[in-house]
Amino acid sequence: MRLLEQNLIQLRGFRNVKTAEKTIGFQVPIRLKYYRGIWVSQLRAATVFVNEDKFEGDQIFWTINGQHIEQTDLGNCTDIHWSSMESATLTIRKEGGLVPDVYDVKVAYDLSASYLPPAIDTGYFDTKGERRMVLVK
Repeated sequence: MRLLEQNLIQLRGFRNVKTAEKTIGFQVPIRLKYYRGIWVSQLRAATVFVNEDKFEGDQIFWTINGQHIEQTDLGNCTDIHWSSMESATLTIRKEGGLVPDVYDVKVAYDLSASYLPPAIDTGYFDTKGERRMVLVK
């Protein structure tokens, strides 16, 4: 376990993702800003903005506790728990990744809580963040 930064978007781990042949995207590490931890089935899809580019839906998958989860499968993952003491990684599919530069990164996702009525459930938690980040390679 490593110490998490207070910001939703974590600096350590912002990088391109490469296979043996090519760069297939980039990663943005995030933290849960809800003190109790949640089951993955409580998560709602994330949206990531990098400068003016918007990424959402099947362009993003989550990695929590070493398990890769497509956004369309979040509601079906009832056996994976995300602790507030661990980071998660959003992997954004973008052929070629990002060139080394400074980026304005924004992340937003929602989560549900069983004790809140549906009318106020979405958007109740502080699950939005933005940060200027540097990709070095």
